[in-house]
Amino acid sequence: MKIDQLYTKCLAEAAYYIESEGEAAIIDPLRETEPYIEMAKENNTKIKYVFETHFHADFVSGHIDLAKETGATIVYGPGAKTNYNIHEAKDGETFKIGKLTIKVLHTPGHTPESTTYLLLDENGKEHCIFTGDTLFIGDVGRPDLAVKGDLTQEDLAGLLFDSLRNKIMTLPDEVIVYPAHGAGSACGKNMSKETFSTLGEQKQSNYALQDLTKDDFIAQVTDGIAPPPQYFPKNAMMNKNGYSSVNEVLEAAKIGLDVPSFKEKMEGAIILDVRHQDEFRKGFIPNSINIPLDGSFASWVGTLIEDIHAPILIISNEDRVQEAVLRLSRVGYDNTIGYLLGGITAWTVANEQVNTMDQVSVNELEIKLNEGKSKVLDVRKPSEYEAEHVENAINFPLDYINENIEKLDKSATYFVHCKSGYRSMAASSILRKNGFNNIIDIYGGIDAILESNIKVTDYVCPSTKL
Repeated sequence: MKIDQLYTKCLAEAAYYIESEGEAAIIDPLRETEPYIEMAKENNTKIKYVFETHFHADFVSGHIDLAKETGATIVYGPGAKTNYNIHEAKDGETFKIGKLTIKVLHTPGHTPESTTYLLLDENGKEHCIFTGDTLFIGDVGRPDLAVKGDLTQEDLAGLLFDSLRNKIMTLPDEVIVYPAHGAGSACGKNMSKETFSTLGEQKQSNYALQDLTKDDFIAQVTDGIAPPPQYFPKNAMMNKNGYSSVNEVLEAAKIGLDVPSFKEKMEGAIILDVRHQDEFRKGFIPNSINIPLDGSFASWVGTLIEDIHAPILIISNEDRVQEAVLRLSRVGYDNTIGYLLGGITAWTVANEQVNTMDQVSVNELEIKLNEGKSKVLDVRKPSEYEAEHVENAINFPLDYINENIEKLDKSATYFVHCKSGYRSMAASSILRKNGFNNIIDIYGGIDAILESNIKVTDYVCPSTKL
């Protein structure tokens, strides 16, 4: 028996490779198929099944392409209806992988079709569960993503309560829990940085598995859920209805454009600069957006770029263009139409306009604040802001910048910060693109501010929150 967890930090997503006696199964694969196919080749196995725990909302799964390339059968749980061929499993149905058995446990709650897969070892003993978004380490799946018709998030939370107690908590404590996500995913609100655990440990530490009434469980699970990123329903529909081959998407993006050709394609396109924020600040093409690859790139793209079908032009070091296109495809942004040959250097050499982003040190900021005329824009999450923030700073979370941008004054000067500079530069680039020309980045973010003499408070003044 072989079980490998393939964890992708960018999306905080876990796929699984299961193998026995020359047969393999994949659970919740990412968009690209090559890693799974290569693993099967290296181990001289055939991929027999692709199991999906539910219609994922935070990424586009690779199940369709993987099935086409390997002949594997796609398996969903009860109630899953798609526009492509699947095996819709029954609750309690079993599948054989060599000497292993995978049993279907229908566990609705996160979504109606959510399913947990119980793996029985060669001796028929319960070994582990692949819980998808039903049970995380330290948390459970949010119940608000599949709300439709007469089905409310409270209804789904009630189903989740029943699923956990009737299907999962009845299993032996030593059963290993393998979830689909870890800390950083927007599919839960309290996930651990650990990517697996045992059921016994979760019964002790996971708030949702404690001795709660159903009403108390529903109240706790639905409390404090932030609105989902705008791309979630779009990805869910792609997973349900189908999508273009990832290989076709990658091929279409291998178009290097010289400066004149790049300029011809700019109208109506998203100019996405994926370089590090420090490189971007020193020189960028006007109206470009900075979302650096070295971070939670895919989820930020899905959060900040509202039109999933918009043509995208990439600014990057050329050795990372394919990486950028692949990571865009993981969240359904399949319309990359090319990249700038030679990057920003080629643009500069051609004497095209290059903008820069002003930056101040915390010492310079302190002088500005003492003059009483400066506005600090804190683009961190509300929970970070409430923990500690510059006195009178405006909380303007990057996650909701598109919804709140009109609340800012274009004639004002804003000093922008996050924790490290990743989010603040992304926010600053979007603000500049929307006509806010007096945007200044604070070097070092909140970490540098906390080491300075700038006054910081943990008191939340309602008038400073947007």
